[in-house]
Amino acid sequence: MMTREQVQDRLSEVGYIAGPQLSMAISMMQQLERPLLLEGDAGVGKTQVAISLAEALGRRLIRLQCYEGLDFSNAIYEWNYQRQILAIKILENEEIDAAEKEQHIFSEDFLLKRPLLQAIMQDEPPVLLIDEIDRADEEFEAFLLEILSDFQVSVPELHTIEAKSIPYVILTSNGTRELSDALRRRCLYHFVDYPSEEAELRILKAHYPGIEDALAGQIVRFVQALRKEDLIKKPGIAETLDWAAALMGLKMRGLLDDPEAIHQTLLCVLKTRGDRDAITPELVGRIAGKVA
Repeated sequence: MMTREQVQDRLSEVGYIAGPQLSMAISMMQQLERPLLLEGDAGVGKTQVAISLAEALGRRLIRLQCYEGLDFSNAIYEWNYQRQILAIKILENEEIDAAEKEQHIFSEDFLLKRPLLQAIMQDEPPVLLIDEIDRADEEFEAFLLEILSDFQVSVPELHTIEAKSIPYVILTSNGTRELSDALRRRCLYHFVDYPSEEAELRILKAHYPGIEDALAGQIVRFVQALRKEDLIKKPGIAETLDWAAALMGLKMRGLLDDPEAIHQTLLCVLKTRGDRDAITPELVGRIAGKVA
């Protein structure tokens, strides 16, 4: 198990700047072998936690993207029916009884392992990312709880498949619906908020170490100011990084160099028509003047 400080250091090495509370949550997740539920607005970096953790640990990342209508077969396993039918035709002329044929076509060779089953069949613990669990329905949560409680899958035609190793499980939620009490009780919990100015500046410099200090500071302060506006979709960390890359590509040294160009580059940051209309060139100029 890694300590909080070790978690921070390892994640920092792969470019993810984690605060002390998140680092403690990941450390406790390892110690207690419990899933970690991350909630927060879209764009605050929840998914990146799992991606960076897998990279930091040198472990496989297995991702289950949730959506409305996600069911057992798409998340855990299903049989490869086409291969089974082909095998049945091949076995038609073989002198073996029906029980042997059935045993053959319901072997692991014909089992399509979906993310949850893949995760418990790894020799070394992978990082299992169950992304946007709030998009799935409550019926799927019941399936999920069985896996997260026992880390085993019952395959009636075969046997119960027990975990070779306990994966590091990270669930993310954007809060589009309330999750069940049972799922919350099973998980450790951490709310991921937008980073502070200092933390976002560290993130920016970790991704673009060659950026000039003055420009980096202006970019972060400008985005932080934008988040205080009445926007439909507040810019996330990914938008900050995209905008910084665009400004560096345009050889901008500051946000007052070319106000018109700065406004045009906000297509990297503002992702709805309403937000683009709300952030006028005049407002951009005022904000840029305050942060420069």
